[in-house]
Amino acid sequence: MPNVDAYEREVLAAFEKGSLKSVATKSELEKLREAARATAVKDRRVNIRLSSIDLSDIQVRALEEGMPYQTLIASVLHKYVSGRLVEKTQAKADRSTQTGRKGAAR
Repeated sequence: MPNVDAYEREVLAAFEKGSLKSVATKSELEKLREAARATAVKDRRVNIRLSSIDLSDIQVRALEEGMPYQTLIASVLHKYVSGRLVEKTQAKADRSTQTGRKGAAR
């Protein structure tokens, strides 16, 4: 395997031997299962039109992230509607007010 360091080889060997043990509690696992169920529920279909350039850029970004492009689109939309996606200009403004350096270049 290319680009695998000694620690990663050690972890992989332990995994393949079956000697790794989970440290998660039953309650933690149940919380994670519930979150996965809530996230995975996709009960509606939407069709949208995108420019060829935007779709190509999305597909490239999805490849970089290691996920299908439809999943990336759904993730971005989910983050936007849940308020966790912030425009870069807004994020920069927020950071500059937090540091007390309005408009300061970084």
